[in-house]
Amino acid sequence: MTEQRKAVVLVSGGLDSTTVLALAREQGYDCHTLSFDYGQRHRAELEAAQRIADALGDVEHKVVRLNLDSIGGSALTDASIAVPEEASEGIPVTYVPARNTVFLSIALGWAEVLGATDIFIGVNAVDYSGYPDCRPEFITAFEALANVATKVGVEGGRYTVHTPLMELGKDDIVRLGARLGVDYSLTVSCYQATDDGRACGRCDACRLRREGFEAAGLEDVTRYVD
Repeated sequence: MTEQRKAVVLVSGGLDSTTVLALAREQGYDCHTLSFDYGQRHRAELEAAQRIADALGDVEHKVVRLNLDSIGGSALTDASIAVPEEASEGIPVTYVPARNTVFLSIALGWAEVLGATDIFIGVNAVDYSGYPDCRPEFITAFEALANVATKVGVEGGRYTVHTPLMELGKDDIVRLGARLGVDYSLTVSCYQATDDGRACGRCDACRLRREGFEAAGLEDVTRYVD
């Protein structure tokens, strides 16, 4: 029997990363899911990530604690900075400095321990909020780093950072998830979700998610406060 390939899949609890996990499973990977308790204000996403990992059949779900709130600089980690409820130009205050760099670095370390050379992340350069660490240039640079900064890379192995949603609109992502049988009611995307996971319906993440369901012609199963 051929052994399935292992992969580390970053799972935030949101729509995009859930779709990526379902896709990695469809492609035959044994998925080890990774989430981060990084001091985010929308902590309901951690419970959502666990639900998703259980529902989609991961091998192991790990939550790593980080204190990115100790450096602040983002509306997602600093309660004194309000989450914007209107679209804005440029990089928004919900950008968390170095977040994906840190997350991918830890995913890389775990992958090396597991003997996995595939890492999946749900970054997107189409329907996104302008975050610099969601662009193809960043992923290309990180993948190059991974292959010179590790024992595996030095000894001739090669890591691949998979970004299957990079060029998809939110409506395309929702359609893909529907085809894969994803239950999006399990997910939480809102930047200021309540403790029980209900969405505000006003922040950038809620707006993009709602527009995605509408454009896809599918029911929005998000639980809203109002």
